[in-house]
Amino acid sequence: MCTVTYIPVGNSIFLTSNRDEQNRRLSALPPDIYTLSSGNLIFPKDADSGGTWIAFHENGNAIIFLNGAREGHKPEPPYRKSRGLILVDLIDHITPFNSFLAINLNRIEPFTAIILDTGYLFECSWDGRRKSHTEIDAAEPHIWSSSTLYDDEVIRKRAGWFSQWLDEKKERNQQEIMHFHQFTGDGNIQNDLLMNREGRVATVSITSMAIANGSLKTLYFDVKNNRHFFKDMVLEKSMAGR
Repeated sequence: MCTVTYIPVGNSIFLTSNRDEQNRRLSALPPDIYTLSSGNLIFPKDADSGGTWIAFHENGNAIIFLNGAREGHKPEPPYRKSRGLILVDLIDHITPFNSFLAINLNRIEPFTAIILDTGYLFECSWDGRRKSHTEIDAAEPHIWSSSTLYDDEVIRKRAGWFSQWLDEKKERNQQEIMHFHQFTGDGNIQNDLLMNREGRVATVSITSMAIANGSLKTLYFDVKNNRHFFKDMVLEKSMAGR
């Protein structure tokens, strides 16, 4: 829930997330298809809470969470519900952006949600007191790093790595994006994209979801257990032209 990229390439869209978590947490279940009230979704499942940090709907909408809002916060448990379950509540909706605007987030830990909704891209935040949102240019690539783990200087440095990668990689595909998320940095393992802070907090997985030609292709690297998983899902017929 801590490093996210959004990369459009022609008619394709790539959403990728590095999950940085405390190593005491259980390993997540790899991505699978789940049928909820609004239709089929694909996401990896948190083994502790049953929620997730990244999910794609068969209608073409998607959400990725990052820990914290625009500024770091001090946790104040107990919380009413896990953020991972809030994500599932939001994506199980015909318009997840409107769902974010309407949902009650009292006593929910702060988060940032990157929401792809009917082709529009939004950055939505909850800081523990109020919501905020910004529409983002869906035609341009973007990178986000969690405010709970990375200060402004490191966030700017990571944005610079991303910009350099975009300049160098004129042919962008899912494998290259996964490589960027796994190997980019300057040798400081505490702040590289694949990070590790003395074994207490580390990148435990990388998830990349690609939407193209009416289907969704998911690549999942379980870093903690050094295992790779793949899962595809056909989108609704109305999305076939995306």
